[in-house]
Amino acid sequence: MVQAYNQIQTEVGKAAQVAKEVAAIKGVTDAEDVTGPYDVIVRAEARNVDDLGKLVVAKIQAVEGITRTLTCPVVHL
Repeated sequence: MVQAYNQIQTEVGKAAQVAKEVAAIKGVTDAEDVTGPYDVIVRAEARNVDDLGKLVVAKIQAVEGITRTLTCPVVHL
């Protein structure tokens, strides 16, 4: 299982709605609206890196109101 944090920037005033919609996506384990340079932080998981990429590009980035994402895979050092 591959896990990642996805940091999302949204259009002004859209953070709460984006977090709600993203939280409903299969593979997303948590979605919170936050303050700072990003508006929403998401924790997601998938079977492998390819499936994680598909989740981010095909599902998460498709949510209306998202302007930019940054995906940070979790590593175990």
